[in-house]
Amino acid sequence: LRRKLQPFLLRRLKQDVAADLPPKIQKVASCMLTADQYAVYRELVESSRRRLTDMVATVGFQKARMEVFKTLMRLRQTCCHLELLKLEGLASKAPSGKLDMFLELMNEAMDGGHRMLVFSQFVGMLTILRRELEQQGIRYCYLDGSTKDRLAVVQSFNTDRDIPVFLISLKAGGTGLNLTGADMVVHFDPWWNPAVEDQASDRAHRIGQKRTVYCIKLITKGTVEEKVLALQEKKRLVINAALASDEQVMEK
Repeated sequence: LRRKLQPFLLRRLKQDVAADLPPKIQKVASCMLTADQYAVYRELVESSRRRLTDMVATVGFQKARMEVFKTLMRLRQTCCHLELLKLEGLASKAPSGKLDMFLELMNEAMDGGHRMLVFSQFVGMLTILRRELEQQGIRYCYLDGSTKDRLAVVQSFNTDRDIPVFLISLKAGGTGLNLTGADMVVHFDPWWNPAVEDQASDRAHRIGQKRTVYCIKLITKGTVEEKVLALQEKKRLVINAALASDEQVMEK
């Protein structure tokens, strides 16, 4: 595939065309599920495994695909916060290992003078984060698919350094925004395609940025999120192998 693409492909990496950009440091921060989260997660895994096995055997994998995707989404929601599942009898402030880790990270970042972009695919998770910030009296900006005046929100964050946090829906704000007012990017939940996360991180790491940008992925141990992370790396290796030039291959 690489040999067939090379005659038609000109690939320029950011470090080649914007050499004056500050470094971008990427890190994975891991946490554990709480006891409640773990109990719900294990129940979902066991019940879904039996149900999906029977469904695939009956109708075939192609017809069962949407149910598989739905199950994966519910597992990923469990890793973020049980409130996203909307289970009956569940307290609105159920404990979340990842939320606790995020709040600790956020407070440390603010103490260090950092300003952060926080991306999530789940608008429900952003709503929970908004509630936590409001309870702590922390100012923030917010953007999702329903936001009308996107540029005004972006300008407000970039010009008012007293706003330390910008909550953003990954799908709505992953491209087309210049947010160099932030020097830290937090991905609250991982997405299958690494390029989507990279584009979101580059809302801060772009021309005009003067500070080192720290990109942090929050991952729960022993869950589907680790599988997503492994899939990201596999896709990244395939993409790089297919698009690398002959010179880059020789260098490797």
